[in-house]
Amino acid sequence: MATFGERILDRAFGHPQGRLGRLGGAMMARANAATERRMVELAGISDGDIVLAIGCGPGVGVEYAARVAGMVIAVDPSETMLAACRRRCENLYDRGAVRLSRGTAQDTRQPDASADIVMTVNNVQFWPDWRAGFNELHRVTRPGGSLLISSHEKWLPGGLTALAAAVKRAGFDDIRTWTWEPPGRGATTAVQLHARQ
Repeated sequence: MATFGERILDRAFGHPQGRLGRLGGAMMARANAATERRMVELAGISDGDIVLAIGCGPGVGVEYAARVAGMVIAVDPSETMLAACRRRCENLYDRGAVRLSRGTAQDTRQPDASADIVMTVNNVQFWPDWRAGFNELHRVTRPGGSLLISSHEKWLPGGLTALAAAVKRAGFDDIRTWTWEPPGRGATTAVQLHARQ
């Protein structure tokens, strides 16, 4: 059974909801902005690409990606985060550059081979089943498409080695991993991964 502290963290960051979720979303927007921007840059998104943002949170990365992509599909299990993403990306949403979908890494509710680029920032540590999650992401990524992941190193179970192994088991290849120091006071080391379908 989860402790009180674990339940609070889950409501703020793992599965944001209510007032704690809105507070967690505001903190995520500020703390993750540099990492979200970096992942969009590393993805090399072009204007015809379909980007699938898993665990989109308050939509910072969605907003960056939608400025260059053909379409960004923002997936999150939290209605609180989807509402925050819609507010942040209102103009992009209204003109059809952003689509919101309630879902998870294990069940994105997207068609087979429908995304050119799949991105996830600082949420893989909350997935209950990496095998199911990465199998699902492999299913929705087009042949030749990319998977990009960033996570706080200190909260990633098994570190980069376990992450790369899980991605490889799902069928991705050309896997590259590294660590990165995000700018800003209090930022923690990120582990990052790029792979191909």
